[in-house]
Amino acid sequence: MTAPNVTKWTIDKTHSEIQFKVKHLVIATVTGQFNEFDARLETAGEDLSGAMAEFTAKVASISTNNADRDNHLKSADFFDAANHPEISFKSVKFKKESEDSFTMTGDLTIRGTTKEVSLNVEAGGSVVDPWGHTRAGFEITGKINRFDYGLQWNVATEAGGLVVGPEVRLVMNIEMVKI
Repeated sequence: MTAPNVTKWTIDKTHSEIQFKVKHLVIATVTGQFNEFDARLETAGEDLSGAMAEFTAKVASISTNNADRDNHLKSADFFDAANHPEISFKSVKFKKESEDSFTMTGDLTIRGTTKEVSLNVEAGGSVVDPWGHTRAGFEITGKINRFDYGLQWNVATEAGGLVVGPEVRLVMNIEMVKI
């Protein structure tokens, strides 16, 4: 952004979470998260329309509460953390849909593959905290197909289903701080 009225925001990592959900054996959902991530946001003043957002997550920080599964996800079968240590997103469009609802479209890069995705953003409002910092909260949701990013590993079950579903639901609860 080159507008003179640019407001910059950074993520409050202690009050944010980056999660994903994927079907296991077609009957249950496994939830995972990234524990190391960073994000920044630039807005025109307080207006989110046309905002610019960037996000990165460290693949090695993945956690599904199962060390064996986490190590498998970091391996070449999935994210290949050794060769692709980060997941990144950079917005190209931030469109207001209603009072507190936006569509954020941008380039998501996983495992060296970049695809455009659209995410739903619900703004939870903003507040000045007791220390004088302006904070804004967001819930960001969306879906991607893991096969689009080269995360192809799978095994067929006896009934013909897949051990890991192709659709990954993204759920991010984010708190940003004006800097």
